[in-house]
Amino acid sequence: MTEQVQKRKRGGGRAGNALRRGSASIDQMPWHLPINTDKPTEPLDEEGVVAIHEGAMRILEEIGVEFLNKKALSILKKAGCEISEQNVRMDRNFVMEMLEKAPSTFEITPRNVSKKITVGGPYILFGNVSSPPAYWDLENNKKIPGSREMCANFCKLSQYFNCIHFLGGYPVEPVDLHPSTRHLDAVFDKLILSDKVAHAYSLGKERVEDVMEMVRIAGNLNHDEFEASPRMFTNINSALIVTPFTLAGAMAPVTMAGAVAQSIAEALCVVALAQYIRPGAPCVIGTFTSNVDMKSGAPAFGTPEYMRATQMTGQLARFYGLPMRSSGVCAANVPDGQSIWETSNSLWAAVQSGTNLVYHAAGWLEGGLIASPEKFVMDCEILQHIQRYFDPMITSTNEQDVAFDAIKEVGNDGHFFGIQHTQDRYSDAFYQPFLSDWRNFEAWEAAGGVWTAERAHKKYKTILNEFEAPYIDDSIKEELEDFVARRKSEGGAPTDY
Repeated sequence: MTEQVQKRKRGGGRAGNALRRGSASIDQMPWHLPINTDKPTEPLDEEGVVAIHEGAMRILEEIGVEFLNKKALSILKKAGCEISEQNVRMDRNFVMEMLEKAPSTFEITPRNVSKKITVGGPYILFGNVSSPPAYWDLENNKKIPGSREMCANFCKLSQYFNCIHFLGGYPVEPVDLHPSTRHLDAVFDKLILSDKVAHAYSLGKERVEDVMEMVRIAGNLNHDEFEASPRMFTNINSALIVTPFTLAGAMAPVTMAGAVAQSIAEALCVVALAQYIRPGAPCVIGTFTSNVDMKSGAPAFGTPEYMRATQMTGQLARFYGLPMRSSGVCAANVPDGQSIWETSNSLWAAVQSGTNLVYHAAGWLEGGLIASPEKFVMDCEILQHIQRYFDPMITSTNEQDVAFDAIKEVGNDGHFFGIQHTQDRYSDAFYQPFLSDWRNFEAWEAAGGVWTAERAHKKYKTILNEFEAPYIDDSIKEELEDFVARRKSEGGAPTDY
């Protein structure tokens, strides 16, 4: 029935026009889950891994971690942990016993089952920018507060690009919506405009429960079906990602080994709690360890230290048998050269570390304070580069790939353009960019001399103009609308203003 409705819907309107034109706004790679075939970069030897592990265990045993949630303190006390007011000290044997219960891989199934993702193992998956309160307005060349419309537009970009596999939190904070009900409108838009895996912010019990119910409704699931397997990222009832934010030199030791050890300790104590409550709960260990500018205290991202910290955390994640999350981040304020080299460093560090989930992989600026649609489009070019990099066709070595006969045919005074070996592979031999401009300077100048961010802006506008939301049954949409209306009438989540 769904397929029939979709086929009828796509016969006319923008979709029909697109079919008649015979091409989309971007000739992008098809949806797939990339497999990282490279061996991870491992800067630590075995003794180094054990040293950081030992440091993390000593932090948990001798210093402890502050838990602000009374229920968590009660549970950990029952588990045998040493509690002093809010401080919790955990025995390493307890921690390691709990970690053994966590799965090394798991699947998350969104409302469109064909967009199911596998977390862990060799998979590397990319998500959109999440949480910035501000938006970069390229047309007016200024930073402005985020809005519901801007948030929805980022959801459209996230749905459109096949290299984005899941949606994080709000791509830009819709500050025009009151915090008590903001999650209801923002998640409604996310579930209507995208059929990919979604993330719910852990901002209090009420918000999490609201979002879980909305995801259940959107998936047309009963409660048993929803509980049976992960359907989203949020807490131990779905899939839990634990990512300490440790800035070396400010919130953590200035040495990267110390910063990573602290980050590992903070992450493991939460994973241990989750496994004690619900053995086998899907958990991911995250890293957000970077350094600060020692002159100003400002966070820095995409630095050599950030890359090494990510690689080191990858080694510890494999040591514990847990999937890993990292990020595609930068400190640049606008979508310029700095933004790309820092983000590229971050993304390739994710590849090198064996990261499974890459948050903020497209659209991030100013250390997470700005979301930019132009940067989003630019980053998706990098993500497609990475996906193509893992295409086994590139490194295939069968007889036709080694191409002895082609080399013999051309000889020492010909060229390869016209021979059949080349013609047979002409269309897909090399990566074809959708944003990069490979023309020489004179040709680029004659075409208007458009810089990358401006080209990305035009692509962004074209995507919005042509966007069609994925199919969702009218009755499901109505049920979501009714739920949102009811929760708004009840006041939504409690706030102090």
